[in-house]
Amino acid sequence: MAEQTPNYSGEFLKSVHHAWLGLLTLGVGFVSASPLIFILGATAYVLGWVYLPGMSFFKRWVDRRYEAVSRTAARAEVEEFIRRRHTILTALSSSRRERYNGLAKVCEEIEHASADNPLTIGDPADDPRLRKLDELMWTYLRMLSIEESLDRFLETERREDVPRLVGAGEQEVADLGAQIETLKKESRQVVLESKHRLLTSRLERLEVLQKRLQRIEQAQANLALVISEQERLDQQIKLIRADAIASKNAQTLTARIDATVEHLDQTNKWLAEMDEFKDLVGDIPATDLRIGFKPLAPPPIIGVEQSSKRPPVKVKERS
Repeated sequence: MAEQTPNYSGEFLKSVHHAWLGLLTLGVGFVSASPLIFILGATAYVLGWVYLPGMSFFKRWVDRRYEAVSRTAARAEVEEFIRRRHTILTALSSSRRERYNGLAKVCEEIEHASADNPLTIGDPADDPRLRKLDELMWTYLRMLSIEESLDRFLETERREDVPRLVGAGEQEVADLGAQIETLKKESRQVVLESKHRLLTSRLERLEVLQKRLQRIEQAQANLALVISEQERLDQQIKLIRADAIASKNAQTLTARIDATVEHLDQTNKWLAEMDEFKDLVGDIPATDLRIGFKPLAPPPIIGVEQSSKRPPVKVKERS
């Protein structure tokens, strides 16, 4: 998210400082009904316009307001991103969700280890290394979703056996070509025209089938690459965990995470080039806030929750 540069003069016009300046200068001049006091008040008002917007206390006040607005916008952006991530995660098959959750647990172990080996002083959640873990897990989730889409597409095409249809279509076109050559020698013009139209139709069908076959081959290659990149990222994150637990050097852990993120640049590039997955393309929000990587907690089961809060039934003792 690009930071806006405050326009201090414009902010001064809308601020409470300007209202008080006008009240204490022009307002006093009007109330006094004295020309001299009014001139002094107007002069003080103009000087206030010139100098107050540039004073440090006013700039700090404006900067705090801008920061608050920026923080609110960043939180809204992060919340929207988390909802989007949750939608993608819940749409995965159970086996792929388990793979994501398993790697998320590895990242939790890295968080605990990095808390004992902090890079910065203060809140451990502000550790920039952890935001990079969020980025790694977002890339992993995108690849899981792409894998599922490719797998579903290939399963659909596999049921129709497109390679067999292409082979049969090529044989049919070859047979029609031979028949047309025979008809030309026999000068059977009426039948020849019908065969030409049929050949044109079957050639167009064959062209469509060949395009489908090309898409299948491309999807198979993409699927193999996606799975390979998933496995590579899985092992790299586990290597980060090993460094986080074994190493007491914060810089070593930072270097390992930086190297892993750098290796993903090429992966993110070709993910962005896959037109059919444009809805999955995009980086995490450009903010210093954590987006995390844990799935959203499922909503509570209302019936169970109510029954747990039901007061115990008192049984009257018989006298």
